[in-house]
Amino acid sequence: MVGVILINVKFKPLPEYVATFREQVAEFTDKTRAEEGNIFFDWSVNTDNPNEFILLEAFQDDAAEAHVNSEHFKAACEMFPKILSETPEIINTLIEGKTEWDRMAEFAVK
Repeated sequence: MVGVILINVKFKPLPEYVATFREQVAEFTDKTRAEEGNIFFDWSVNTDNPNEFILLEAFQDDAAEAHVNSEHFKAACEMFPKILSETPEIINTLIEGKTEWDRMAEFAVK
């Protein structure tokens, strides 16, 4: 069955990398967004903790393996441990039958 792999990750950079974190991850971000099968790859700052970045990403389920085997992912595996204060927290799940965003009926704008 076709589905989406939805991944949410919390990153806590070392204090000296907080201000430049988005620059540090820019190449990884750009190359991931260019991958076939990437649906979105979006960074946010936690408004309750401005020293924490949250990555929301989704891939078509058949694209995730290519992502983790890519050269830019391997480079990120070398880079992230050097700029983070702790191991990231992650939620990774397959949502079968999903291929894109839906509209939220409860907050429908008319």
